Amino acid sequence: MGNQLSATLPEDWATVDMVAQFAYCPRRFHLMYIEGRWEDNTHTLEGKITHRRVDRVDHLLPEAGKKTNDNSETLPDSDGVEDDDPPPEIARSVSLGSAEIGLLGKLDLVSADPEGGEAIPVETKKGRVPPTPERSYPPERAQLMAQGLLLRAHDYQSNHGYIYYAASRSRVRIEFTAELEAETREIIATVRTERSASRMPPPLEDSPKCWNCSLCGICLPDETNALRSSGENEKPSPSADSKPDQSAGPDIRRLFAARDRAIPFYIQEQGAKVGKQGQRLTVTKSSKLIGSARLIEISQLILIGNIQISAQALHLMMEKGLPVVHFSTGGWFHGISHGITIENAYSRSAQFAAAAKPDRCATFARKLVETKTLNQRALLMRNGNGRKKKQVVNELARQLKLWHRKSANQATSLAEIRGLEGQAAALYFSAFASMLKTTELEPFHFNSRNRRPPLDPVNALLSFTYAVLAKECVVALWAEGLDPWWGLYHQPRHGRPSLALDLMEPFRPIIADSVVITAINTGMVGAKDFVTNSNGCALRPTGRKSLLRAWEHRLDQLYTHPLFNYRCSWRTILRIQARLLTRWLRGDIPEIPWPTVRWPTTAGFAFALTTSPQPVTETSAEPNSSNYFATTANTSNTACSSANWRLANISEYSQPPKPSSMKAKTNYSFSTSAMTASIGPHVSTAWEKHGHHKCDHSSSKTNTKIPAEHPCEHPSGATSSRPSRAPW
Repeated sequence: MGNQLSATLPEDWATVDMVAQFAYCPRRFHLMYIEGRWEDNTHTLEGKITHRRVDRVDHLLPEAGKKTNDNSETLPDSDGVEDDDPPPEIARSVSLGSAEIGLLGKLDLVSADPEGGEAIPVETKKGRVPPTPERSYPPERAQLMAQGLLLRAHDYQSNHGYIYYAASRSRVRIEFTAELEAETREIIATVRTERSASRMPPPLEDSPKCWNCSLCGICLPDETNALRSSGENEKPSPSADSKPDQSAGPDIRRLFAARDRAIPFYIQEQGAKVGKQGQRLTVTKSSKLIGSARLIEISQLILIGNIQISAQALHLMMEKGLPVVHFSTGGWFHGISHGITIENAYSRSAQFAAAAKPDRCATFARKLVETKTLNQRALLMRNGNGRKKKQVVNELARQLKLWHRKSANQATSLAEIRGLEGQAAALYFSAFASMLKTTELEPFHFNSRNRRPPLDPVNALLSFTYAVLAKECVVALWAEGLDPWWGLYHQPRHGRPSLALDLMEPFRPIIADSVVITAINTGMVGAKDFVTNSNGCALRPTGRKSLLRAWEHRLDQLYTHPLFNYRCSWRTILRIQARLLTRWLRGDIPEIPWPTVRWPTTAGFAFALTTSPQPVTETSAEPNSSNYFATTANTSNTACSSANWRLANISEYSQPPKPSSMKAKTNYSFSTSAMTASIGPHVSTAWEKHGHHKCDHSSSKTNTKIPAEHPCEHPSGATSSRPSRAPW
């Protein structure tokens, strides 16, 4: 919103809107006019609707001392009664600038009397008159005073103005006092200075302003303050025998929707063509319409194989800032077409500076490897069985303890960290087969990890999900203005998205591997979904469609963040991690918390911010599976419960049933809101209803279904009740 004007405005100038935004929140001003970030919410959209009459035609303000009768209108009054005097001359959407003040602005409405040399600015607001003594807020008064300064600079007298509140249909008179003028001039001077600052101001602390701010999901005020305080006040992490501290500080508010209504649109029908009709994408083949989706419901467009897209559709996607992702027919991630989103280079500059420091790269890489290993171990504990699984789980715990002791005493190089990651990965994949129900699904035998090309169905599934996960990370990093090809742990190499590979490392087990395990154990993919010969193994379109359905179901699943204690989907978690990575690169936070899922103990989760990983013993490594799920879910085909949902974050199923029964019990309900599986042979959507889940709430427009076991989420994105804090 603000970046287009900022790019053409001289650096020592300010705008009236900049004054209002800075008075509201300096961090919001920085995000809008320095970073070029913007997101709409209900309040901003309603504000645009309220201003549609003002923005319809630009008027010129008559010169002071000259009488004209053009564009005469009646000023709106609170009681709707017009005065008997001749109406003043009204000009709407008036652009004024002053080199003396260094200020530019577009005034909503000006009631001018050229003969008398008086002008009264009127600022339109969508809401009601606030219940304050001044009947207005400080940012609104500063914005109106700035308009008065512009009118004075054009030889008009301007001693007062009005704020017109559309919801109340009334005006509030604001006197331009000496105190208000001094405060506004000070804000203007500060804004002109801060426009050249690259350091982001600190966020507000527990401010009610954040609830209505459209940029709160980008700003992350509570998360940033929590990480800053944890970095300043180092506290020992809880042990397995300690009790959670319920007075550890205020709750971290989730100021954004848990899930996005806009979701990916996958197209894999070979020979199809993507076009546009207004604000809708259409998919045709041989001049026959096979699918369509409204642009407002799409977060990204994924083209798999020989799919064409028209220039008009591509331009529309770029204009809206929506990426178009290209895959080969075999699932190779080729690249992304995207428009110009973030136009500043501060984040990339900080990224390149961090990548040039070996010690900072090593610290970053060590956290990644520790988190990835913890998640691999957790997945084995959750889904594996047998002696091999227990041996690997204990060996991974021993290695984690040794790594931590070694890194605490001496610096670790990137080469050593890569060696440690390789050892952990070899151990993990040596027990990977223990998580697969190969006795029921004979074709899915797994011996070792192989790729380029994969030689068996399990490796084909892993390679494809890793490619899709890399795509999600590239999209998240690009949205933050980072360079996905310049990594810190994975060193830059031509054609490799190194930073995206960095970001995806901790999520490989808990997202990609979990999807593969679920797809195999529940019979979503079978032997008929693969083409196998001596040269390799590849997914058929039907198998890819089923895997993408499992993938989108996983990314849409709600997860309780172990540090922030609120629930959001895994796709939202990926975006949060990309934003936290940007904050860490620019010095806004001291460290990055990586979500780590561990088997629950009496003290709750252990996660990536712990100073020492908790080793697994034979007695506490794995509780009795049947007893555990009898107390949490009281069901045999899901790990989601209303009372203890925060304890199940690894896999969807406690003991996956046989493929035939799973297919019979699972009911996928599709709406017309958006596409998440594929076109070819049919279009499907992201909101899947799990067999036994019921929900009484649905959107009247999209008929979206949400499981009732979760806190009820309404179409606005807000939950009806906030869950209690998860134990530390």
